[in-house]
Amino acid sequence: MSHEQLCKILRTKYPIIQGGMAWVANADLASAVSNGGGLGLIAAGSMTPDLLRAEIRRMKTMTDHTYGVNIMLMNPFADDLAEVVREEAVPIVTTGAGSPGKYIETWKKASIVVIPVVASVAYARRMENLGADAVVAEGTEAGGHIGELTTMVLIPQVADAISIPIIAAGGIADGRGVAAAFSLGASGVQVGTRFLASTECAIHDNYKNMVIKARDIDTMVTGRSGGHPVRTLKNKLARKLIAMEKEGATFEQLEQIAVGSLRRAVQEGDLVEGSFMAGQSAGLVKELKPAGEIIRELFRDAEQLLCKPLYFGGQL
Repeated sequence: MSHEQLCKILRTKYPIIQGGMAWVANADLASAVSNGGGLGLIAAGSMTPDLLRAEIRRMKTMTDHTYGVNIMLMNPFADDLAEVVREEAVPIVTTGAGSPGKYIETWKKASIVVIPVVASVAYARRMENLGADAVVAEGTEAGGHIGELTTMVLIPQVADAISIPIIAAGGIADGRGVAAAFSLGASGVQVGTRFLASTECAIHDNYKNMVIKARDIDTMVTGRSGGHPVRTLKNKLARKLIAMEKEGATFEQLEQIAVGSLRRAVQEGDLVEGSFMAGQSAGLVKELKPAGEIIRELFRDAEQLLCKPLYFGGQL
C-alpha cells in the first residue's frame, strides 16, 4: 500500500508516526509532531487512567490535527486505559508489549484506527487477521523494548506477508532512512530517537545531550537473559545490568535495580542511575531542532534521494 493511502488512514500530511516513548511522549511533544504534519502519540506506558485522560484533554487544547495514544499492554491498567481511549474518542491507537485482540472490536466500533507494533512476520499476520488497520514493524535497532530482527530484513518480509500498510521503525533518523523504508516496502515510518532531540521534547537536558553526543557504538541491550531486551545509551546503570546478567542474575533481581530508572533519566537527568532509552540511530542525531522542522527535513531529503516528488496528504 502506498504512503498516500497511509496518509489518508492517519489523516496526516506526512506518513510519519512519532514513537510512543514512555515518560517522554506527552502532549507537548505529540502536539508539536501533529502540528508539524505527522501523527503525534501520547505514551500511556507509565500513566494511570486519570493521568492519561488529563493528558488527552490537554492535547485537544494544543492541536486541531490528528493524534493518537500508545498503550503498552503490560501496563497493569491496560483495560482501563483502553476504555479511556474509547471514552475520549482518541482517533488512533498504537499498541505494544502484548496483543490488543480483546480491545480491537470495541475500538473499531468507536471508529478508532488500530495500529499494533510487531517484530515478526507471524505477529504481523496475526494482527491483520484480528482487524488491525496497519502495523508498525519495528527492527532491533530501535530504542526501548526490542525484538531480534533488523529493520532491513523485517520490513520486506512483512511486506510480502500482509496487505495492510506497514510503518517501518528502528534506525530511522534522517531522509536516507525514510527513503530506504519506502524501498523496502513500507508505506510510512515511525521515528522515536530523532524526536528526543526536538525542542518541544520535555526530557531533561542531560538526556538530550547524551543523544546528540552519541556515537554509532554508544547503545547497548540489557535484559536479553530474561526475555525482555531493552536498548539504552551506555552508562553506569546499563553496564551494571549487563554485568549482573553475566553473573546469572534473575529477571526479578534485574528489575529491582532498573525500576524507576527511565523516570530518573527523563525527569532528573540522572547520568548514573537513569535508563536513557534510545536507538542506534542516536549516532545520526547531531543537533536540536523543532519537531516540525525535523519532519520536513526527513521527507525533503527522502524525495531528493528517491529522485521523485512524493505525494503528501492535506495541507496544514
